[in-house]
Amino acid sequence: MLAPMLVGALIAVPASAQAMTVHEFLTKASALKKKGVFALMSSDIGVLKGEVAGIMKDYAADSAAAKRAGRPLICPPAGTKKMSQSEFMKSLEAIPPAQRDMSMKTAFYGILKKRYPCPA
Repeated sequence: MLAPMLVGALIAVPASAQAMTVHEFLTKASALKKKGVFALMSSDIGVLKGEVAGIMKDYAADSAAAKRAGRPLICPPAGTKKMSQSEFMKSLEAIPPAQRDMSMKTAFYGILKKRYPCPA
């Protein structure tokens, strides 16, 4: 009786509420890259964009709260350019396969903290 209820609960959760792992993200991105121009017709583009947009929204809120508390999440030098899509993908690919079960949000925050550490 409990198993059908759990399955029903999982199905009822919108996909956007389920955290995508780095492995899932890279797998989808790789499959899209292989499709070339036909990737534009894939719904996975929207899935990946939605994942990143959600993480960016969370990060903006978390970063603002951290700054108000006097402990910024990252400390980029003045005049720092935004990370390119290519740089971001290389950073994700640099995560060892054994660690790619982490959420994209955890990976994103980790990438930025490594790239722009704050002084101790």
